[in-house]
Amino acid sequence: MRYTLFDRQKDLIILIARILLMYLFVTSGWTKLTNFSMIEGYFASVGVPAPSIATIIAIVMEFFVGIALVVGFFTRPLAALMALFVLGTAFLGHHFWSMPEPDKTANMLHFYKNLSIMGGLLLLSVFGPGRFSIDKR
Repeated sequence: MRYTLFDRQKDLIILIARILLMYLFVTSGWTKLTNFSMIEGYFASVGVPAPSIATIIAIVMEFFVGIALVVGFFTRPLAALMALFVLGTAFLGHHFWSMPEPDKTANMLHFYKNLSIMGGLLLLSVFGPGRFSIDKR
């Protein structure tokens, strides 16, 4: 059997993919954690139901679950849960179909970005974290 460079380096590539996939979430979650009141107020202003609870959920998912996925801890179930979270935020936060321009175009991009991120999370939930993870230790 012939091995390509990818075959030999796939665990390293999966680690890099986990880091890149979660960078946005961890940094965004940290911002929410350190600016709770501001985020809660923003959520209230855009009509997110139960803004205090929504802020807590966002922090837990983005920051804490994001870190867990970076280090490869409970990767498969947490990646699936994160995919559902991302789908929910796409519909709650980026409902471009009901927005006027220029918000419509920007939110359409963010909506489809969320769907793309979901694709990566679903792959992670199926294939797992690779060798460089807590799950594999």
